[in-house]
Amino acid sequence: MNIPWWVWACLAAVIGWAELHVPGSYLIWIAIGAGFTAVIEAVWGLSLSAQIGNFAVLSAISCRYFIYRRFNHPKLATPLNQRNLSMIGAQGVVCLPIINGQGKVRLGDSVWLADGPNLPEGAHVIVKSVQGTRITVVKGAD
Repeated sequence: MNIPWWVWACLAAVIGWAELHVPGSYLIWIAIGAGFTAVIEAVWGLSLSAQIGNFAVLSAISCRYFIYRRFNHPKLATPLNQRNLSMIGAQGVVCLPIINGQGKVRLGDSVWLADGPNLPEGAHVIVKSVQGTRITVVKGAD
């Protein structure tokens, strides 16, 4: 007993339709597996067990490839809603001299408490880290 290729194609279409109309569904990957199984059946004419095996494997592969591939390549943390991450590497100007390792630095339109080497007012600095409301700076190029 074989399932004709057009049955697999119809199954893929019905599952794809369900993906569009059923809220919260996760069926498109199964529809892709059924679609590829239809193509393979039309070209090579497989047995029933081979068709079901292909359907299961191809559905799993499409799900794995399109959905779970991002877990193997984690992205770097984005600075969205984390201003401190976007400040690292920023250039600023000392607006209150850094004496005994503490002073104030202007970054853009704001002034930050700063830790770093002793520097006079007007010296250029680069932000190396952020801890709460304090930044750590190093001397930049003048």
